Amino acid sequence: MKDLFGHDNVEEAIERLKTFEPQEGYYFADSGGKDSSTVRELLIMSDCKYDGHYSVTQIDPPELVKFLRKHHPETKWEYPKIPFFKRMVEKGFPMRVHRWCCSEYKETGGHGRRVLTGLRSAESQKRAGRKMVEQCFKDKSKIYVNPIIDWSFQDVWQFIRSYKVPYCSLYDEGFERLGCVLCPNAYYKIRQRERIRFPKLAKLWFKAFEKYYEKNKHLPSNQRWKSAEELFEWWLGDGGYRFNPDQTVMFE
Repeated sequence: MKDLFGHDNVEEAIERLKTFEPQEGYYFADSGGKDSSTVRELLIMSDCKYDGHYSVTQIDPPELVKFLRKHHPETKWEYPKIPFFKRMVEKGFPMRVHRWCCSEYKETGGHGRRVLTGLRSAESQKRAGRKMVEQCFKDKSKIYVNPIIDWSFQDVWQFIRSYKVPYCSLYDEGFERLGCVLCPNAYYKIRQRERIRFPKLAKLWFKAFEKYYEKNKHLPSNQRWKSAEELFEWWLGDGGYRFNPDQTVMFE
């Protein structure tokens, strides 16, 4: 499979995997998204050792969860110490400028390992500065390896179609990226679409907001809202937010 410059992306990605393969194998950060599915297939083709890990947030789309169970059966599920919605009541609801959930629920695994991801630089301006091999700035014991860092959106889908790689059905519904439902960094229209598409998760979010509000409504910072419903609607709308393409998932 060649790109516009005549490079064989598949052969190059496999060579990268073989070059940086650690003796104990890769810690594969498997989100279940199209990019992770691509990397998993490349791992199988390369015959490199790896152990897959899925960070359970409890707010991923149910279709994605089912897909992982069926098509990535070897992936180990990493459950958090505290369920997400319980933690939210304790810590407060995540915001674009204070998105504590990623660091607690998606970025903790792989200590002391060579962590393999499906990160691509074409996904956003922020990710454009990422490298194929880089040290984690929060945990210096982790080294990230991003074998498809220079692949385009089209490259990924061409690979999936050509090699018949299974992928989550939500992509066929028009979703371009998969991640936490109602992430505060997503476009307002996307969040409203998710609210309708995933009513059970939206209801769980609202119940957590109710508990948070009842616990903290006496605080001065919460006086502007007269009810949990008003707070929830404000959070969903949040007219002051700006879209960040890194919203989703750490390593799709």
